[in-house]
Amino acid sequence: MTAITPEHGLRARLRRLASRTAVLAIALGACAVVVPSAASAAGASGADDDARVGFHISAGLRGLVAPGSATTAMLTVQNDTESKLSGGQVQVELSRTPLTDEASVSSWLDDGTAPGEFDAIGSDTTAALDAGESAMTTVFVPAETLGALAPGVYPLRAELTGAKTQNTDDDDAAATTATSVLVVADSQTAQVGVLVPITATPEGGALLSSDELAALTGPEGALTAQLDGVAGTTAVLAIDPAIVAAIRALGSAAPESAQDWLRRLDALPNARFALQFGDADAAAQAQAGLPELLQPTTLAPFLNAANFSQTPATPAPTGTPATTPKPTPGPTGTPQLPDDEELTAIDGALAQILWPDDELSEDDLAAFTRYLGEGTTTIVSSTAVGGQSAAHATAGGNDLLVTDTALSESLSEVAAESDQVDRQRLLAEASALLLLAADRVAGAPLLIGLDRDENRDADALRDAISSADSIGFELSALRATPAIPASVTAQADPARATAVTDLLADEAALTAFSSMLSDPQVLLSPERIRILRTLAVGTPASAFAKNVEKHQKRTTQTLSAVSTPPSSTIQLLTANADLPIAVRNDLPWPVTVQLFVSPTDPRLEVTPMTETVVEANSTKRVKVPVSARVGSGEVDLRLSLYSPTGVQIQGQEEIRVAVRAEWETIGLIVFGGLAVVLIALGVIRTVRRKRHEAAEEAAVEAEIETLEEGAVHTRPDATATEDKNE
Repeated sequence: MTAITPEHGLRARLRRLASRTAVLAIALGACAVVVPSAASAAGASGADDDARVGFHISAGLRGLVAPGSATTAMLTVQNDTESKLSGGQVQVELSRTPLTDEASVSSWLDDGTAPGEFDAIGSDTTAALDAGESAMTTVFVPAETLGALAPGVYPLRAELTGAKTQNTDDDDAAATTATSVLVVADSQTAQVGVLVPITATPEGGALLSSDELAALTGPEGALTAQLDGVAGTTAVLAIDPAIVAAIRALGSAAPESAQDWLRRLDALPNARFALQFGDADAAAQAQAGLPELLQPTTLAPFLNAANFSQTPATPAPTGTPATTPKPTPGPTGTPQLPDDEELTAIDGALAQILWPDDELSEDDLAAFTRYLGEGTTTIVSSTAVGGQSAAHATAGGNDLLVTDTALSESLSEVAAESDQVDRQRLLAEASALLLLAADRVAGAPLLIGLDRDENRDADALRDAISSADSIGFELSALRATPAIPASVTAQADPARATAVTDLLADEAALTAFSSMLSDPQVLLSPERIRILRTLAVGTPASAFAKNVEKHQKRTTQTLSAVSTPPSSTIQLLTANADLPIAVRNDLPWPVTVQLFVSPTDPRLEVTPMTETVVEANSTKRVKVPVSARVGSGEVDLRLSLYSPTGVQIQGQEEIRVAVRAEWETIGLIVFGGLAVVLIALGVIRTVRRKRHEAAEEAAVEAEIETLEEGAVHTRPDATATEDKNE
């Protein structure tokens, strides 16, 4: 799964603050709590340079204190060095000159610059800390010490002195300062609402897989943390319908944790509305001149009929004495598959609300009304309308909900901060900005929009929402309040509109390419969802350009997935034969293609077109009948692939065929001659054997006759004996 983490000005500012003493963290070095000797400093390693002693201060509840009341300052020392840190002394100081705007708050927290003199309001000592340990010290500040402070934002700082590591001399110990703010305020009077986007980006870019859903909705999952964070608050949920669609598309195969998450989401009382599918940016689509907002082509390819129940049997009609009941039809055996509207529905969602990127114009607002109809409300930041922070406004007759930029960025930082100590400091800053914003709008409702952040900590999210949201806040009631006139001052980003055009051009190429599939939507549906995710709101410009480039590379790879791979010269040894030509399919689905073959020389006749089915992720050798008109020679064949609808899949390729058709005749003559010779030799051998056998028989017979005659001559009385016996 690909997680989205926002990047904006405050996030960068906080990274700068982390390296400065004004942000409560100090590195071992020249301005560290302990300054090492020259020798040890010179030989310090990179790991030593990274060792830090953190020093933090906060006061009151999230920096807040009621006028005329006491408070408690909480000071935290964190020893992240590899040696023990000795105890020290802390002194808390307050400037009674308030900070009057966001710029002065930023100047104080960033640079430590504040108006007025600081008065000490308390002190204490810190305990020694072993390496890696932290400790908190509290300093009680009575109401008399604070004095009669009017409601406002006051600079607060603490100084730590005397703390040193074991190998540091006393003279080398240096002081360090932590800064924060103390917000003196009565109970909150302005209605404040917090918008919380709930999104999740899959690794493959289409719908979340079963494994991804199991991880996200498990006990430690990011989606579980989102619901944990908003539970018990009045936060307004902005939900990506792709999440609920991914769960419902799995049917009974969806992880149990995902089904429980969806039931829990539906049960929450929080107001909600649906983001565009994949959290796509409506402003970029309007700037590209699209006649309507992009939507998934269909979610049907993600459905498996085996995971959905069968169509129920039709109930039997109730019979009467005068009528004969008809037989009850049995189940049809066809599963009831949900349609796209059922898959993407957000239970209880408010309609006609868009939350696009801030880089838009009034023309885009008019386009949104054409997309969704009259009554469409667009959520923009105060930056987009010249700094106007009242939550409900109108520009050019278009309804707007305005989120306070500074407050939204500040609380987004709170929601993203998992460390509780750091979070308290950020909460104090957010409280200061909230007070200043409420004064600026003179009691009008305020709206805060958190960043698209898929890795929030549940506790941090809850702290961020609870520090600002008002009990009983209703988004529908806010939309019904009088709107303040405003002007859109933001400028559209032409790069995003160009990207929409380019992405849709790629989709058009894939649409033609998909005509060789039995169901083109198995390719086109995930493609459209990837386009929507590529246009996601909140993506930084650099990351957006990379995502577009990545998508275009993927399209190029897909378009080259079916082809005739290069081949060496094919030897044709007969006048008529089937020529094997390889067709490669790297897609995960079977394709039907037409292979067109034409020779460059009339010496070879070829069947011009052969249609074949190539299975998924395989290479098939297509047999093309050919006939040679001449005995020998080399001929080039031009190959091209088309879909059954006539869309060219691959441009013209050439292979060389070496024709050796006379070799067949020569071979027949040679084999025929050999056969005649072998037969003649067999006949001669047989005749000779017969003659030899006859001669041997004649010799044997002659020998027998000779022996018989010799026997008669050796018996002279044989005749007389025979006569006497007679």
